[in-house]
Amino acid sequence: MVSFGFKYGIPLDADHVVDVRFLSNPYWVTELRHLTGRDEAVSSYVLDLPGAAAFVERYADLVEPITAGYLAEQKPYLTIAFGCTGGKHRSVAMSERLGDILRERGFSVRNLHRDLGRE
Repeated sequence: MVSFGFKYGIPLDADHVVDVRFLSNPYWVTELRHLTGRDEAVSSYVLDLPGAAAFVERYADLVEPITAGYLAEQKPYLTIAFGCTGGKHRSVAMSERLGDILRERGFSVRNLHRDLGRE
């Protein structure tokens, strides 16, 4: 799982790229601007937005059968990249949540937040 900011470019090694810029940006909330998607306040803000939690749950449902295909093709890993504008808030919160869901379903997941601290 990789979070990134579109303004810094898409990760070249991503198998799937998920654009979460359709969600409201916590950057514009003064109290949240200095925080990241790893902070509970930002994570709650993002996941409480209309459609956000349902989106990540449905994406997890989509990923499960895809992993079987990757394994059948002898590809032992899948890189999913979540992008937002700067890679600090929405992409981090959503990739962390997807990672949690997939771990609960028995997958091994590693989260990397490529652009945190870059601003």
